[in-house]
Amino acid sequence: MPVTKTSRKKPAPPGEDIRLLVATLPGDLQAAIYALPIDQLVEVVMDLGRHPEARFPDRAARLKEAPVSHEDLSHVLALVGEFSDDNRAGIERTLHRISCIRNRKGQIIGLTLRAGRAVVGSIELLRDLVETGHSLLILGRPGVGKTTKLREMARVLADDFHKRVIVIDTSNEIAGDGDIPHPGIGDARRMQVPRPDRQHAVMIEAVENHMPEVIIVDEIGTEAEARAARTIAERGVQLIGTAHGNTLENLIVNPTLSDLVGGVQVVTLSDEEARRRRTTKTVSERKTPPTFDIVVEMVDRNEVIVHRDTAAAVDTLLRGFAASGERREQLANGQVHIEAEVREPPPRQQRSAERPTREGPARIFPYALSRDLLERVIRSLGLDARTVGNPEQADMVVALRSRSDDFRLHRIIDESGATLHLIKRNTANELRRLLQNVFHILEGIDEDEVQDAVRETEEAIRQVLDEGRPVALAPRRPALRKMQHRIIAGRSLVAESTGKEPERHLVIQPPG
Repeated sequence: MPVTKTSRKKPAPPGEDIRLLVATLPGDLQAAIYALPIDQLVEVVMDLGRHPEARFPDRAARLKEAPVSHEDLSHVLALVGEFSDDNRAGIERTLHRISCIRNRKGQIIGLTLRAGRAVVGSIELLRDLVETGHSLLILGRPGVGKTTKLREMARVLADDFHKRVIVIDTSNEIAGDGDIPHPGIGDARRMQVPRPDRQHAVMIEAVENHMPEVIIVDEIGTEAEARAARTIAERGVQLIGTAHGNTLENLIVNPTLSDLVGGVQVVTLSDEEARRRRTTKTVSERKTPPTFDIVVEMVDRNEVIVHRDTAAAVDTLLRGFAASGERREQLANGQVHIEAEVREPPPRQQRSAERPTREGPARIFPYALSRDLLERVIRSLGLDARTVGNPEQADMVVALRSRSDDFRLHRIIDESGATLHLIKRNTANELRRLLQNVFHILEGIDEDEVQDAVRETEEAIRQVLDEGRPVALAPRRPALRKMQHRIIAGRSLVAESTGKEPERHLVIQPPG
């Protein structure tokens, strides 16, 4: 006779569960909260000597005029569980989290009581990815809903797909406080972690002792945990986790966690390979296969960007391009809208050759170069320019050519919108030559003549682009024609020299 599986207790209704959190507060604060929309409560903040607040998604409400006292804090502490080494506690069989702030003597002087909820259906955006059996890494800012999705994934994989699922619950956020897991994880099993620094050991223990098909872990944040994650993935276990960082790019430049997506190493190419790739001989490449097959960037609770092939996305980023992803949005009617998202920056050759256009002195950021040396060259040329220490303030960035494939450098360029200029060596002569070219400084030639040639060239470029026909420039001396060539090439156009001296001049050809 077949055995009928008894149904597990379902999560309590949101209002009922929240009341357990509110019940830990002093009576006057409870009354104040019940006068507010309790089903939308995010957290309650109590700091000694300050007004207590209830926080909601779009506002914060003061709960009383009197400041929080030691007695108020003691009332809450007497009703919640014991605080762990990471200063977190909970309420048994709920998902609520109580975090404390201590003074220098270790005394608790502040509390954050965060409401936890099990949201059924919160993984519809990612359900098809979870079903594949591939390892999945979720990224996103705090509070965006990563842990909520992990909890629902555990329930769906255990209850709907009948897989052996183990949740590594370091802070009891996924399955709640106490020895009995919250019903929100369904039939998944939960392993608690005695101290945060033991999370990696419990991850390995889960694989070695309990034969899981799926392991779910929140907040992978150390090298030891990254190594444990790779060990789990290499044993054929599906791993689903979250990590610190908002985007895949953030993770690549994080030396502690980059191994989760394959790691980064600097390699030197042969002359032939460098010519074939059209790059410098020193480039950044992915070191190993990624631990996680798929990376999900959470924009908010109802919108994500999916990189289905982590290896391909990382390789694209290391080549200096923005990796395209699959943008998914869950609509109000529950349907999931999917579209390809292309995040491709403009060609670097064009960005690098454009002249700074911001009003005032040009702002120059030296990337891994001598700032003092650059400032001396600027002064010697009498330029209307200055150096800056923050790349976000820069109009242009100067770097060594050997760093042309430096991922961090190109990340700065993509985020700041600054132009990139490369030099071969960190010397005054190299910097002087570069700035003379960028600012059209030609020694021995009148500045008015230089500016006239620049204006003529820019006007001709606009005419070529608007009318789609060749435009001839006026005859110029060789040094000025060379400068015009640089300006034209910077706009991705081609110019031909024609005629004999002194009538030799350039003809700008239309694109294509």
